Amino acid sequence: MATLSAAAAPNDPARVTIASGPIEGSVEGKVIAFRGIPYATAPVADLRWRAPQPVSPWTQVRETKEFAPICMQQMIPMDEPQSTSASEDCLFVNIWKPVSVSARLRPVVVWIHGGGLMNGGSASRIFDGATFANNGFVTVTLNYRLGRFGFFAHPALTAAKEGPTGNFGFMDQIAALKWVQANIAKFGGDPKQVTVVGESAGGISILTLMGSPAAKGLFARAVVMSGGGRNLLAPRTLPEAERFGENFARSSGISASGPEALAQLRALPAATVSEGVFMAIGKVPGGDTYVGGGMIDGTVITGATEDIFRAGKQARVPLIVGATSDDAPIGARPGDKDALFAVFGANQAAARAAYDPDGARDADMVRRAMARDRAFLEPSRFIATSVARTGQPVWFYRFSYVAQSLLPSPGARHASDVPYMFGTVAARYGDKLAPRDVQLSDAFHAYVENFARTGNPNGAGRPAWAPFRAGDKVLMDLAADGQVRMTRDPFAARLDVAEGLAGSR
Repeated sequence: MATLSAAAAPNDPARVTIASGPIEGSVEGKVIAFRGIPYATAPVADLRWRAPQPVSPWTQVRETKEFAPICMQQMIPMDEPQSTSASEDCLFVNIWKPVSVSARLRPVVVWIHGGGLMNGGSASRIFDGATFANNGFVTVTLNYRLGRFGFFAHPALTAAKEGPTGNFGFMDQIAALKWVQANIAKFGGDPKQVTVVGESAGGISILTLMGSPAAKGLFARAVVMSGGGRNLLAPRTLPEAERFGENFARSSGISASGPEALAQLRALPAATVSEGVFMAIGKVPGGDTYVGGGMIDGTVITGATEDIFRAGKQARVPLIVGATSDDAPIGARPGDKDALFAVFGANQAAARAAYDPDGARDADMVRRAMARDRAFLEPSRFIATSVARTGQPVWFYRFSYVAQSLLPSPGARHASDVPYMFGTVAARYGDKLAPRDVQLSDAFHAYVENFARTGNPNGAGRPAWAPFRAGDKVLMDLAADGQVRMTRDPFAARLDVAEGLAGSR
């Protein structure tokens, strides 16, 4: 993968020796970037569907100046296009650090990308960590196995007893965080000051890690952007997941069992394993041949996220959590308005008042609002409430801002907040970037930086962001007009009836 050169020159700021060997990054202004550092060995051949294994060490300097491949997937057009190809050999991290030397270790921000646990990667200009690094942080982005490579079970795999099974993508994230703990000080980062940040599937991942005993102690703070939190995306049981794996094996012409079946599955071409599994609106990815995400294995996942947070058994770390105002309408129900409101039972009148107060909204508008509330907006409030009840500080937000070049728009779409958080809006919007876009990005990015530095998003020069308390109807709105303000949640009535529906399940 990487070019090997002669032994590292002394006092070269772009040369670092980590546990596995010396590496060389590239100086880019006031930042040094290291791209494509392996944190585990390639999960190929007999290591396909195995927990990540330690990387083999090297002695010569390994160049880490270019992105390594992202994890194998059926590629689709994405808002954050990747600048490299996809491969099974994909377990790499990327790091940005300041050129300047500090007497104290710096706070660390670790990004976990979204993509439905099926698509995406770390090789996007939107996920560039230079803005954080320019402000004194060490930034890490990572790849993790996706789709059937990352989430797969089969009776032959269970019987092989090769270690934890099923949740390979989450195991990769845990391995990467352990790598950070072991190596980040070499880059000037403080392993005790790690903040994990993730959006969509990345947010789901962080909530999963907060509830996982296998991830205990690997991060000090968390930021969850559009990460759900209710049982709408609950993990399967292992026997259920195995049935999906058996269906996939049969669809691939594999009828054997035991070691023979496992050998045949591991011999399948990567393109066959990834076929049919990708983000698509209105389509069930992989049908009955892909489990769709995590499963309860007793090691990585011990229960559903909703149940763990309701019981207060999640990691006790400070949290920022929120969603976008026009988030993804996952699970939108077909039918006319009467059918849509019928699911609320005795709360139909309250639901109509919240979603269709004048009776004039079309069914599709109501359907989409209900779906986004159930999938993302109400679950984010539920997570905030659950964390607040444990006594841990939590800050609740709504991202309502839309880039000026995209107006008019009904609201902020799913994942549209990511470049604002990263401070990469110029890369996202190019010559269409407006001054108000930059101002809003500066504000959101500053809150996240303050939080990653101190455990509190507040800082000089920004509107005060009050911690969330259970029962609150207020939040921090990164508002449509470009202002940032604490305000009563305009969707509070909607979320209240959505909460009632969630509580009835």
